[in-house]
Amino acid sequence: MSATPQPGAQASEAASEPLAVALVTLGCARNEVDSEELAGRLAADGFRLVADPVDADTVLVNTCGFVEAAKKDSVDTLLAAADLKESGRPRSVVAVGCLAERYGAELAAALPEADAVLGFDDYPDIAARLRGIVAGDVPTAHQPQDRRRLLPITPIDRAATELPVPGHAAAAGLRRRLDPGPTAALKLASGCDRRCTFCAIPSFRGSFVSRRPAEVLTEARWLAETGVKELFLVSENTTSYGKDLGDLRLLETLLPELADVDGIERVRVSYLQPAELRPGLLETIAGTPGVTAYFDLSFQHASPTVLRRMRRFGDPDTFLGLLDQIRQLAPTAGIRSNVIVGFPGETEQELDLLCDFLADARLDVTGVFGYSDEDGTEAATYDDKLDAEEIRARVERVADLVDSVTTERAQDRVGEPVRVLVEAVDGASAEGRGDHQGPEVDGCTSLPVNGHQVGDLVEAVVVAADGADLEARPIGVDQ
Repeated sequence: MSATPQPGAQASEAASEPLAVALVTLGCARNEVDSEELAGRLAADGFRLVADPVDADTVLVNTCGFVEAAKKDSVDTLLAAADLKESGRPRSVVAVGCLAERYGAELAAALPEADAVLGFDDYPDIAARLRGIVAGDVPTAHQPQDRRRLLPITPIDRAATELPVPGHAAAAGLRRRLDPGPTAALKLASGCDRRCTFCAIPSFRGSFVSRRPAEVLTEARWLAETGVKELFLVSENTTSYGKDLGDLRLLETLLPELADVDGIERVRVSYLQPAELRPGLLETIAGTPGVTAYFDLSFQHASPTVLRRMRRFGDPDTFLGLLDQIRQLAPTAGIRSNVIVGFPGETEQELDLLCDFLADARLDVTGVFGYSDEDGTEAATYDDKLDAEEIRARVERVADLVDSVTTERAQDRVGEPVRVLVEAVDGASAEGRGDHQGPEVDGCTSLPVNGHQVGDLVEAVVVAADGADLEARPIGVDQ
């Protein structure tokens, strides 16, 4: 005869089971690193990681707060997760990430469906925070502040800071991969010291802080041990790496060391500021074996007058000269950028200048964004705003031009050799990216499987193009 369960025994048994947490990540590759650090912290403190929110006790949504579309996506994701609570699982939904850090209590008041809004300072104690929330605690919502004011003005004085910086603790073993693919983002730094008038990121990400090379190398070796073949180096401004460590040329010495890590086949650098791209770094990226000749250049516009209003620098001749330097060093280099259209006061002549530059630049891919006011930015206070309909029309014009240039540039690559990192295999077809294609934003390259597996780096030749996407044939394989 079986024993009769005592009152409360089932509840006690359930309470002793590890809490399950699902992490939902929105936004950029930097956020992906932050989520994997949060996952590492939670796993080390006894949480069980699950992929589906319906299997979780608590859902952690790592939000994006960059532009209006990203904010809306973050809010919609939080609401969708909160709707699941009606079935009893999950029991709580918590907002973290850039939107939560940027708006804090304001977001909590506008979105009562979320059980908590936590900021970056909560990350070191995230396990305790989530346990309390699942148990019914209602923490005080995060109170935003300008994180630039929390660090010394002088970059060299920031090295000893104890301010939590998301994604910087991963080298201490506090990272758990959420995507087992052959490419992984690796943070070089966080924050930004630039004061672009359209950008709010420095106010909630803080001033620029580099990670020490030893930490970056330790994490790179760990990533290689998990099967990573390509390191995607990310930050808000990679060209500033090392300035707060006393050596602005530190990246030139770090890149060859990363490329030499056992198991790493390719190192890719992202987000370079054209005004800061010194010749030594350009040559290192273009000429170091294992470092792909890939240049993610933040032009934002080409008109010198618009750029000055953005508190940026440059002009078509300077930018085209930089592109010539890159292509002389690496003729098949991948080059991408983003531009903002419809900035306050942008004239038809300034827009024409941007279009002429984009036609001459022949970039592989260009992201086109319509200007929108961002809370707390200088540009939000400017006069001469263009109306939404005019901005949409200008975006459409530039996007059509960019589509044409992208198609022509991809067609130019037909007949070129390409090294494809296989990321997916479906039947007789494999899909991956060439050296000139960054993760998610620059198109992909497909090729016959021919025995290849995910993680293989395949030498091939381009045989066709469709927009930014390429078709390739492995070298030595008949048509």
